[in-house]
Amino acid sequence: MDIMIKNKSSWISTIILTVLILIAILLVVYIFNDIKNQINTTFSPLNQSNRALSTQVAGLLHPTPTILPDPVTIIRQVQSLARLETIQYSVEKVITAEVNQGVFGPLFGDKLLLVAHGNVIAGIDLNKLGVMDLVLEGDILKVRLPDAEVFSATLDNQQSYIYDRKTGLLTKGDVQLETAARQAAEQEILKAAETDGILDLAMENAKVYLERLFNTLGYLKVEFIEQ
Repeated sequence: MDIMIKNKSSWISTIILTVLILIAILLVVYIFNDIKNQINTTFSPLNQSNRALSTQVAGLLHPTPTILPDPVTIIRQVQSLARLETIQYSVEKVITAEVNQGVFGPLFGDKLLLVAHGNVIAGIDLNKLGVMDLVLEGDILKVRLPDAEVFSATLDNQQSYIYDRKTGLLTKGDVQLETAARQAAEQEILKAAETDGILDLAMENAKVYLERLFNTLGYLKVEFIEQ
């Protein structure tokens, strides 16, 4: 009986000891985690500051570049357009050409009426644009354009025609009269376009076109200055 009581007491002591060991282990783990959390809380702002500083240093060592083409590059791109045709006029003129009129007109005279249709094209010659004509002041690109000019004034031979021609009784007509009339028609068509302001319109259209071009190249503020 005494042996059974001793065995029972020994078993109870073992259980109590085991429980105490487990409690001690849990207490140690709890204390360790608590200390770890306190350390993380203490050094968290410092870690954030270090990361922010690292980001700033990386930004200084590897900055993001801002790229804009220099004026010389613009000159080459613009010059590749050569003649910038910005406007075309279609003009109709009636030309009267005559020879040997007067007293002997009914005998030797020659007279014709030419209805002339022609086209006049104007613009600016960008080959005349130099490096000194482009100046960058702050974020404003100042541009000095060459004068507008007429590139061509031609007669549309398919649309032009002789409306009427009268020759004297004793002549077959002047073979050069129609040629002279057509040459005069080209000059009159050019004069009519210039009088109507084709050069001013050509310059305005050129400014609109080139401003859009410069905007696509990165220059959002463009100012055109006079010669």
